[in-house]
Amino acid sequence: MTSPDATPTRGRSLRSTISSGGELRLELAERDVPEPDGSEVVVAVEASPINPSDLGVLLGAVAPGTLRPDGPDLIGTVPDAALPLYRDRLDKPLPVGNEGAGTVIAAGREAATLIGRRVALFGGSMWADYRVVEAAAVVELPDDVSTVEGASLFINPLTALSMVETMRAEGHNALVHTAAASNLGQMLVRICAADGIGLVNIVRRGEQAQVLRDLGAVHVVDASQSDFADRLTEAIRDTGATLAFDAIGGGSLAGEILTAMERAQPPLTSYMPYGSTVQKQVYIYGSLDFSPTVIHRRFGLAWSIGGYLLTTALARLGGEAVGRMRARVLAEAKTTFASGYAQTIGLRDVLSTDVLAVVARRSTGTKYLIDPSSDRST
Repeated sequence: MTSPDATPTRGRSLRSTISSGGELRLELAERDVPEPDGSEVVVAVEASPINPSDLGVLLGAVAPGTLRPDGPDLIGTVPDAALPLYRDRLDKPLPVGNEGAGTVIAAGREAATLIGRRVALFGGSMWADYRVVEAAAVVELPDDVSTVEGASLFINPLTALSMVETMRAEGHNALVHTAAASNLGQMLVRICAADGIGLVNIVRRGEQAQVLRDLGAVHVVDASQSDFADRLTEAIRDTGATLAFDAIGGGSLAGEILTAMERAQPPLTSYMPYGSTVQKQVYIYGSLDFSPTVIHRRFGLAWSIGGYLLTTALARLGGEAVGRMRARVLAEAKTTFASGYAQTIGLRDVLSTDVLAVVARRSTGTKYLIDPSSDRST
């Protein structure tokens, strides 16, 4: 069953391919749009954010400044040392875009009631004119939530909420968060303030600290300052944080957080060669720094470092927790989970080295939104 207008038969999809020879190619490829069957829907994509997680698929280890035009495409060269990391994606054109929102323009018979409805969805391939998915994968947007507001209701909101849920599930009472002035970090500040959770925010510049203080953050520590280690320890002592989520990844920051957590513990009543028995955990969930993670062990043996992936975390937390999180995101879409964008661009604009240079910096206040409908052929 389709909408009054015929289902489009062709549409653009942004693809990223790394060849066996190490060439990265970014292209807008025209693809057939399948006729929806059963409970499938066709969504005309109208808004999709550029998230840091998208850039890993889009660019891999290629710096935007090294990209060069090849007809309408962009090409670059993956460093030889990095090529083995992409073994499983070599010569495969990968679709890009983790989340977005749009309007259902066609549907299979079992999902016909969704035709004409505005929906948000998550699951990849969103930097495209059209996305065909199961109806169960979309969330209908309330009337008071715009399509633009609905475009970013999955990755950052669910990641921030999952951090709080993980904290509770693992028996911690407060959090440390790095790169805390990000869009996600600002959401986490609002969540923790509303829920009465201690939060230590680590930033890298003074102006970022002010952004968070203006939101009501209590503990903001600037890693660029000479007294960073002491101030971090003090903030952790005040909050009792023993769990951290690190978006930086590379460098020594994760180890510095663990050291501060150890230093923040009360003095031991008797000497223990292995440090305090309080378990300290750092999860790395981003790669703003691609250099090696360096750990200087100054914090005993009651500690762990691991990777953190949203989809894995949601599976571990379970359906009840995920349902609770999704309901909260919709209820607070215009407040806690509101996202701001520096600029809205068309799908073709993604293949601009100037645009890619800006978004790849992952700087505060440079979040871009893609609107495929703005340059979609009619």
